[in-house]
Amino acid sequence: MHDAYGGIIRGDTAQRKVALVFTADEYGEGASFILDALHERGVKGGFFLTGNYLRDTANGVAIRRMVNDGHYVGPHSDRHLLYCDWQKRDSLLVSKADFMTDLAANYRELTKWGVNKPDARFFIPPYEWYNRQVVAWSTEQGVQLVNFTPGLRTAADYTYPEMGDRYMDSAALYEQVLAYEARTPNGLNGFIILVHLGTDVRRKDKFYHKLPGLIKELTGKGYVFERIDKLIQ
Repeated sequence: MHDAYGGIIRGDTAQRKVALVFTADEYGEGASFILDALHERGVKGGFFLTGNYLRDTANGVAIRRMVNDGHYVGPHSDRHLLYCDWQKRDSLLVSKADFMTDLAANYRELTKWGVNKPDARFFIPPYEWYNRQVVAWSTEQGVQLVNFTPGLRTAADYTYPEMGDRYMDSAALYEQVLAYEARTPNGLNGFIILVHLGTDVRRKDKFYHKLPGLIKELTGKGYVFERIDKLIQ
């Protein structure tokens, strides 16, 4: 399923399958916990990493493990650029040349970890924010832009108390997933569920700590966790 801008935002709504995806730029302290949780439950995730993350030597062990454990590893831009205005989505903040250069740089960093472009064609844009032009530019490069499925609030796991009303604690995020699943036709069928690999230190309760329970609960409801490229192929 595509959204109004051309990004893929959901798999087959007739199948009880979901995918977990994780994005990372400057924060990634949850990587070890997340990778352990996925390994223990036999789940393959999708890790979308910026060039900034890939260049940070502190992340080397986690990156190597993502690759060796058979997870999907793909691009999230090189420098985590904001492509378009938050209020006026059709207003670009980068040129085509900037976009192309940045994406190419991200792929160069991925190749250093044995991840080549033909195996990493799915791309989650920085801030998960884009417009039709960004999708068109991605397509020109042989890349398919994807994003999380609207409806769940897990992508708000980056918020912290100082943000006021925007903040959602991890218990509230968890309960929102279950409530949405229970009341919505087709539940979470085909959902792409996004969690950040790390967050600002001002957020003390990390949502990724809820992953073991969430995986167990959804599996108990009959959901199968697919790797993102398998879910939307």
